[in-house]
Amino acid sequence: MSVEQMTGAVLPGNSTVELRRFPVPTPGHGQVLLAMKASSLCGSDIRAIYREHLGVGAEKYQGVIAGHEPSGQVVDTGPGCRRFKPGDRVIVYHISGCGFCSDCRKGYRISCTSAERAAYGWQRDGGHADFLLADEADLVALPDSLSYVDGALIACGFGTAYEALRRADVSGADTVLVGGLGPVGLATLMLARSLGSPRLVGFDISAQRIELARSLGLAHDLVQVGQGGAEALAEVLGPEGAEVTIDTTGSGAGRLLALRSTGHWGRSVFVGEGNSVEFQPSPDLIHKQLTLHGSWVTSVPRMEELALNLARWDVHPEKIVTHRFGLAATSEAYRVMDGGQCGKVVVTWDD
Repeated sequence: MSVEQMTGAVLPGNSTVELRRFPVPTPGHGQVLLAMKASSLCGSDIRAIYREHLGVGAEKYQGVIAGHEPSGQVVDTGPGCRRFKPGDRVIVYHISGCGFCSDCRKGYRISCTSAERAAYGWQRDGGHADFLLADEADLVALPDSLSYVDGALIACGFGTAYEALRRADVSGADTVLVGGLGPVGLATLMLARSLGSPRLVGFDISAQRIELARSLGLAHDLVQVGQGGAEALAEVLGPEGAEVTIDTTGSGAGRLLALRSTGHWGRSVFVGEGNSVEFQPSPDLIHKQLTLHGSWVTSVPRMEELALNLARWDVHPEKIVTHRFGLAATSEAYRVMDGGQCGKVVVTWDD
């Protein structure tokens, strides 16, 4: 590597972004150096880092280079690397775990509770920089037919959506209702169609998000909720409700609406983070014989499965990207994402 310095974006809090200069890292044993190609923004960055640093535990931000949805090309490898080589196109699974607990053994490093757990963009340097140092074990191969932007979106948002749908075992027998039409909700609709759902319904409180989903052709029915919204949704779904409901809103009202829209013997998945919800267990859950899942990101094997399936289906996550920025304009990228009236926002590098 002839380049010695790189630019990276740090989130100091209070809705600001700082661009700083850093030395280009050198890969150690089992590590690779990536030239970044795409690094998308996530709603959790906005909620827990960009506005202010309130996170603890898994969400504790430690002043590192931001960005936990990275995709890039291997440019250098350290000793001991066995799978990837310079020139390979990769996605970064954005959590490094201890590697030995039961969750890590299953590939769910997101759930690792070891003190060694470190998420890219949260506790170790992430993707909003010209280069990224990653552990080889955290990489997922990016199929040639998928773009780097596709890869960045797989790294978190689409992986999260896919996990929720697989947890609910979605098939061609299921009407799927998605609550919340932000990036994860849009991803859920796209993937539910690919998994065979014959009818897709979405709801959101935002007219702009409803219009975006409509323009992308992602659902058969879209309902703007609010005053009278629950009744309108019930009219669309009919008395049988939906076999599968996925809540990505992270709001109590959204979760409750999704749960109560689930038909008897149906499956509901809570994906959106934050806030709380109250419901009546007997009429809302027990008497309807529902299965309620909590789903947090995905596993390394399932992310690999998703990347291969997207290539097989010729489905491209970048379809939901509405704004692209260069690294120098990362501050504007976060401002747009914070506004909440967009699809996916991504930082990209020209090849």
